[in-house]
Amino acid sequence: MALAQTFTDLVQSLPDDWSYLELDLRIFDERRYVEAATLLVTCNAQPYSRRDWHWRLRVAHRFGHAASVPAVHAALTLLDDAGIDGELALRETRTGRVEVVPMWGRPESVREEFRVLRAQ
Repeated sequence: MALAQTFTDLVQSLPDDWSYLELDLRIFDERRYVEAATLLVTCNAQPYSRRDWHWRLRVAHRFGHAASVPAVHAALTLLDDAGIDGELALRETRTGRVEVVPMWGRPESVREEFRVLRAQ
């Protein structure tokens, strides 16, 4: 199965309140490592050293310091289009977390606008 499709199936299987994923990616043909690394730069894939897996992918759902779902999907699609086969493994998922934003000193209109934006 293609990497992008595997990722899409994985994301769709998660509950709606997931906030963070950590995936490991391994390519089967290690001679194409440099080519794959250049395609994965858009999703900030972190290379492993001295591991069986090649990259760690961190994905954020609605907030957080990680790549967005569309960015990771696009990077994996680039790998599929280049004919680079591999596999994904889910290492960690976090659910039920909410974004905390300090609103001290902000007017009520700003607070209400923030609530409306984040409710979508």
